[in-house]
Amino acid sequence: MSEIEREEIATLEAPYMRKVQLEEARFESGMKMFRVIIREGKRITQIDLDAETAGEWARIMGNWATDQGGQG
Repeated sequence: MSEIEREEIATLEAPYMRKVQLEEARFESGMKMFRVIIREGKRITQIDLDAETAGEWARIMGNWATDQGGQG
């Protein structure tokens, strides 16, 4: 199995005692992914996103936050 370098970008405290960790994951091949790790008690969900998907997700979330009166 290949070595993965991880760099923490941010950690967010989310509602209902959840924690969201955002990282850059760099693989030996040179590929970089935006990693989202959601911790809900003992349950952990992890997803790796390419730049295009991360950008689209960010746009959609920003639009939603703006519509709710947030600063998105």
